Amino acid sequence: MKHYFEEFETVLKSQESSKNGLDPSQAQKRLEKFGKNKLDEGKKKSVFVKFLEQLKDPMIIVLLVAAVISGLASELVDSIIIMVVVVLNSILGVVQEGKAEKAIEALQKMSSPYSKVRRNGQVMQIKSEEIVPGDIVLLEAGDSVPADMRIIEASSLKIEEASLTGESVPIEKTALAIPAKDKDIPLGDRVNMAYMGTNVVYGRGEGVVINTGMATEMGKIANIISNTDEEKTPLQKKLASLSKVLSVVVLGICIFIFAFGVLRNGGFHGGHVLETFLMAISLAVAAIPEGLVAVVTIVLSIGVTKMSKRNSIIRKLTAVETLGCTQVICSDKTGTLTQNKMTVVETYTLGDVEQLAISMALCNDASLSEDGKEVIGEPTESALVRFAYDSGKNKNELVKLLPRVAEAPFDSVRKMMSTVHKESSGKFIQYTKGAPDELLKACTHILTKDDAVPLTDAHRSAIMAENKKMANKALRVLASAFKQTDSLPENISPESLERNLTFIGLTGMIDPVRPEVKAAIEKCRNAGIRPIMITGDHKDTAVAIAKELGILSNENQAITGSELSNMSDQELEKKISNYSVYARVQPEHKVRIVNAWKKQGKIVAMTGDGVNDAPALKSADIGVGMGITGTDVTKNVSDMVLADDNFASIVHAVEEGRRIYDNIRKAIQFLLSSNLSEVVSLFVATIMNFQLFSPIHILWINLVTDAFPAIALGMEDAEEDIMTRPPRSPKEGIFAQGLGISVIYQGVAIAILTLIAYLIGNKYGHTVAMTMAFLTMSTCEVFQSLNMRSITKSIFTLKTRNKSLLSAMVLSFILSLGVIYIPGVNTVFKLTPLSGTNLLISLLLAFLIIPIVEIVKLIVGAIKK
Repeated sequence: MKHYFEEFETVLKSQESSKNGLDPSQAQKRLEKFGKNKLDEGKKKSVFVKFLEQLKDPMIIVLLVAAVISGLASELVDSIIIMVVVVLNSILGVVQEGKAEKAIEALQKMSSPYSKVRRNGQVMQIKSEEIVPGDIVLLEAGDSVPADMRIIEASSLKIEEASLTGESVPIEKTALAIPAKDKDIPLGDRVNMAYMGTNVVYGRGEGVVINTGMATEMGKIANIISNTDEEKTPLQKKLASLSKVLSVVVLGICIFIFAFGVLRNGGFHGGHVLETFLMAISLAVAAIPEGLVAVVTIVLSIGVTKMSKRNSIIRKLTAVETLGCTQVICSDKTGTLTQNKMTVVETYTLGDVEQLAISMALCNDASLSEDGKEVIGEPTESALVRFAYDSGKNKNELVKLLPRVAEAPFDSVRKMMSTVHKESSGKFIQYTKGAPDELLKACTHILTKDDAVPLTDAHRSAIMAENKKMANKALRVLASAFKQTDSLPENISPESLERNLTFIGLTGMIDPVRPEVKAAIEKCRNAGIRPIMITGDHKDTAVAIAKELGILSNENQAITGSELSNMSDQELEKKISNYSVYARVQPEHKVRIVNAWKKQGKIVAMTGDGVNDAPALKSADIGVGMGITGTDVTKNVSDMVLADDNFASIVHAVEEGRRIYDNIRKAIQFLLSSNLSEVVSLFVATIMNFQLFSPIHILWINLVTDAFPAIALGMEDAEEDIMTRPPRSPKEGIFAQGLGISVIYQGVAIAILTLIAYLIGNKYGHTVAMTMAFLTMSTCEVFQSLNMRSITKSIFTLKTRNKSLLSAMVLSFILSLGVIYIPGVNTVFKLTPLSGTNLLISLLLAFLIIPIVEIVKLIVGAIKK
């Protein structure tokens, strides 16, 4: 029901209630019918269930099968190592779970625990969760609204709804019905409604409850959050796809090798069946890059640590790389692009600015802290007190000199407020502030630098022209005036006080943009990222801010929530690229906007701080919450939190995301070329009927020799053009830009070098040959990591040094030598110490991978030119 279009008497009747409230028996029946006034708790998975879900990956399933078969074949060392890899990977995945439950818990905390209600004509305090539809709730400054209600009485009632609508200025409430001009109106314009989770900042009022619990606007948001599916990042999707492909390939190769081996040796008779089985397992282990998931996770973790030092806190590891391909950033205005702090930015007076400051500070209910650092009160009034303080007029000192003795509070009909103060001389001075057009009607004089002079039509025209000029800049304009009297007026009614005033001047205020945001948006554009503003604020204000920041160039690129509601999803998808600013939007609008961009194939980031942003943040490819002004709900559903609420930090995060993704591609190329070399060499060895490696050798190379250099590749510095190239396409595969071809030729080259080492060593016996092949392959892959510092450039032209990679190469080489030369260890690995000559031959063969790759890079570079 759209109760805001109805008179409150009609609403009371529809709720079967009255101003005296419900009687206890009615309240109890409704509590049983509608349930408690609280949000549903999110469904929680046990740690064990989360752990099991991590085992669904096809790559993991193949490894588990290999582990079981190895165990049955009495290869316990191989089986244990594989199981350790699987368990560690699953634990890493479990740690990232559980954000939705936290979001719901945070929403629950936003509801006030106790509220004042009137039941049977008696005012009482009850638990907020016991409030039912039809209850009469009493509101006053400082209260949190416990449920959705229709206002039935309002006395200067103002409610701050920024967490729900995104609008920074508190809304003045009324009990009057809203004329039904449209089918619906935005939540922020429903001036006779109060919503759960918002806060009363001024005045008092009463309301009849119309919705509780999950039926409230806050409940709708909680429902959207709990029902929104977590999106997989591009990298997750590609790795999942790679896992499936590898699983099919591995299964095919294993079946072929097993069948080939069995048939070549005369069928299923004899001991060769188990040996052939183990050979097939070796190939399975070789084909699957066991360390890939762990390496990617660690590289992302290192990136996360680096980003946290630049105020970007990542809550979800895989979200880092999503930043690198972000094409659209949908940003909330209040507190994200702006400072969420109303500030006086323009003034107009013919007299002294100090007099304007004094009048605005004294005709004001906001208070200033003793040290002058904090102003407590309604945002507009707080801005005026801060303006006076910055002008050298401390309100605390002014109050001592000119104590308030009478007042006429603000109301929405006359749009003014007046206060009377006693001067040290015994005389009295009255200050009045309010809407310029209304206050001017009460003025007869204007203050100039010399004295007060009669207010002429020319003065009035000049003042209204200035008022229009400020309003066109989306400034909130207030005027002030004064009147001096010898004695305290007997009649202190507004009608008596607010006449024959002397006009002082105008103040124009706005929630100003963050100074660093304009440059950050320009950087986004240079990086091919489109910034979009989404706000609950008025269209004029949004357009003015967007023009200042360079988000839009003309007003045709702005649209309101009402206009958006009249569009179908299909129409919005077609027109989505035409709009850069969305004003007066509601939570469901934000989700529609994000989804429309996503259907265009764009990777979308959404920034925000209020509860109203939470569903869209969760729907977006990456949700960016605000650390300072952000609500707990927003932080809990976001993928990344900005510790300094600074839009510029997003630019740093994007740059870091691109660097990390580049480095992950280098690590993937390195690991896959290594695995391919193992598959090719083992496949050739099987066809030629000799054992090149056992499963434990492959696991050692994959998890130890390769892992450290792969992680170190993740620490490479960003390339120079990283923030001037467009975002990569989310459809771009892992093997794009020649990576697949590079993996093939490099893998084949390493396999050939390894087989040569085996053939050379075979004349000294099978164990020596297998050891030379092991050392050649492991060392060759160490040298290959050096090649991967740049996929296209020669390593001899790079200006930076990667000390981590050099350390990793040395460590991997020492560990490889250790399993060959340490007594006992080499027995477990079935290896033997090499002579100096054989050691040197193996190392020289391994080093050849560097000139091979360098020659290919040179040829490819020449062709591209």
